[in-house]
Amino acid sequence: MRKIVLLVVIAITALLLIQCGTKPPITETAAPSLSSSIDYPVTRQIPVTDNYHGTLITDNYRWLEDAEDPQVIAWTEAQELLTHSIIDPLPQREYLVERFNELWRYDDESVPRKVIDGERIFVWTKKKDDEKWVFNTKVNEAAEMQVLLDPNTWDPTETLGGTSPSRDGKLLAYGVAHGGDENPVYRIMNVETSDLLADTLLGWKQRVTSWLPDNSGFYYSAKPLKGEVPEGEEEYWPAAYLHILGTPADEDVKVFSHDEVKEYWHSVSISEDGKYEIYYRSLFNKNEVFFKPVNSDEPLITLTEGFDAKYSVDFIEDKILIKTDLDAPMNKAFITDVDKPERANWREFLPESENDKLEYISGIAGKVYTVYQHNAHTVVKIYDLEGNYIRDLCFPTIGVGSVSGYWSKPDIWVSFSSFTYPSTTFKYDFDCDSLVVYRKYPVEINVEDYTAEQVWYNSKDGTPVSMFLVHSKDIKKDGNNPALLYGYGGFNISLRPRFSTSYVVWLEMGGMVAIPNLRGGGEYGREWHEAGMLENKQNVFDDFTAAAYWLMDNNYTCSEKLAVSGGSNGGLLVGAFAAQTPYLCRVIYCAVPLLDMVNYHTFGLANIWAEEYGSSEDPEQFKYLHAYSPYHNVGNGVDYPTMLITGSENDARVDPLHARKMVARLQEADPDGEPILLLVRKASGHGGGTTLSDQIEQRAQTWAFLMDRVGLQVPD
Repeated sequence: MRKIVLLVVIAITALLLIQCGTKPPITETAAPSLSSSIDYPVTRQIPVTDNYHGTLITDNYRWLEDAEDPQVIAWTEAQELLTHSIIDPLPQREYLVERFNELWRYDDESVPRKVIDGERIFVWTKKKDDEKWVFNTKVNEAAEMQVLLDPNTWDPTETLGGTSPSRDGKLLAYGVAHGGDENPVYRIMNVETSDLLADTLLGWKQRVTSWLPDNSGFYYSAKPLKGEVPEGEEEYWPAAYLHILGTPADEDVKVFSHDEVKEYWHSVSISEDGKYEIYYRSLFNKNEVFFKPVNSDEPLITLTEGFDAKYSVDFIEDKILIKTDLDAPMNKAFITDVDKPERANWREFLPESENDKLEYISGIAGKVYTVYQHNAHTVVKIYDLEGNYIRDLCFPTIGVGSVSGYWSKPDIWVSFSSFTYPSTTFKYDFDCDSLVVYRKYPVEINVEDYTAEQVWYNSKDGTPVSMFLVHSKDIKKDGNNPALLYGYGGFNISLRPRFSTSYVVWLEMGGMVAIPNLRGGGEYGREWHEAGMLENKQNVFDDFTAAAYWLMDNNYTCSEKLAVSGGSNGGLLVGAFAAQTPYLCRVIYCAVPLLDMVNYHTFGLANIWAEEYGSSEDPEQFKYLHAYSPYHNVGNGVDYPTMLITGSENDARVDPLHARKMVARLQEADPDGEPILLLVRKASGHGGGTTLSDQIEQRAQTWAFLMDRVGLQVPD
């Protein structure tokens, strides 16, 4: 048992206060070391040595990869008992549960969506006390609401994993998933009577993509069951099928698949006018697109093939709009006639912008809405189908917006939020060029005291990187502000200025938030993404580290007031940050992470991410993967910051074995240091719990721990 040595704690605390600035916070805000009171569960070491292209690597914790092993279960439970003994008593946790209930529980309603063919409307609703969203319908706008599916009456772990109404709204395909496993099993409902049809589908991870215009059936995607493919490959070989209503699943026709490349994804959709079937074959950031008339026995017509770029298409009247990054890192758009799909006939519709990334194109209410990303915030420009610019759609401030609707319908729906502008839904009046509020965030919340700014800093190699800062208007740059640094940096995903009640709570308690737009993300086009993938992945970690240094150099915070957070690919990011610069922060929250980058591709569907990270099966890629792999770069005797590492038992994307192994290795390397804690969430998936109560408790646990470590206390 480690004993508390009071004098040492006092000395360390005093030193930390000196490091954080000349004007230290009052004693109650200081976060003392917990290391002297921690007794970790005993962890066995069973060495397994592998030869990677001549490099021998010994893994002492390979045994922790098997989640069904009783010894792994017992070890995990012991780790979680320790974690809960530290987190549960924190006063911040109880306060945050109450505050998140205030901010997250209210009567809410989604944008009503009218069917393509008819007047029926579908809408999601959630009452204040509901744990899950309810799916409803109305015959028309004037009719009364009818509840179709209420997951609140189901088992707590069951969730509605997808809804797909037929084009006239008379039938509904819906999936039921369990505990966040992303494996919905679909059923078919008669909407007018709520009766279930006898139809079932093939495979697992089913997803209905498009109904046939005559309601005779639909297309869906699914993966093969065990025994249908070589063992261990059930996560691969996704194919597209056609199901005809009233026929058994074993008569479903596999309409689009591939016999050689297991990672290819296949799907079929139908154009809004119901005339064309569109076939997508995708591999990471590239795809092929084919089409043919609905119900035609003709062979597929090629629009793109060869995986030379990424494409998305929209069939409007007799035209095809094509967005692509072909020879255009910031994306551009072409247009062609349906009867002239050959590339030689493509005409430029939107040239590539030098500074703005074209996100997507939508044909809505007879106009073409083009959505751009400018310095990570949204800009929308409106055109006619001839490519003539009409005007910009203007938002209330700089933030994140989206536009949705149908080409053949008059409704134009706009959603918008920013760091200090709560989420709001508008209807856009095109004739008056005005946004009409449809629904505001309904909870009173003070955002007037806070401000957001975008700054630029240089990374290690001199590359300019943008970063959003959110803080009180009267912030003091004394190097003493508790700061949350959050990052992602991968998969072409952008971090943008959207509203977050979690950030608001952090601000309310006296902290600030910093969100850098790291390379690997999608903020600045394909080249920005490619600069942070494969052999360039270290750039992402360097960008993040430079952000931490910039915050300190500019007197926003110091290392003892800095909390670092990231999940999934962002979990890899903060794991690498801990391994490479453990001295730069006070506490790290590492959620559902990839951490064993030498072997990650051997678990579940993770081999599809070799396009982003590479694979240790390649000798050259092994070198850089091994060089930054957080698990393999933990060093004995290093003082690591406090870390909370979490996984989810039903995570369909990242196996929680990464979290287990990393915790074991860090506890071995730094047994007398700051707490290294593990939580593996029950009945949870990659995005967390299935009920609102679970999500609130999980968020309260992690944020309470972060806040306690950097000295954010419960308000009076």
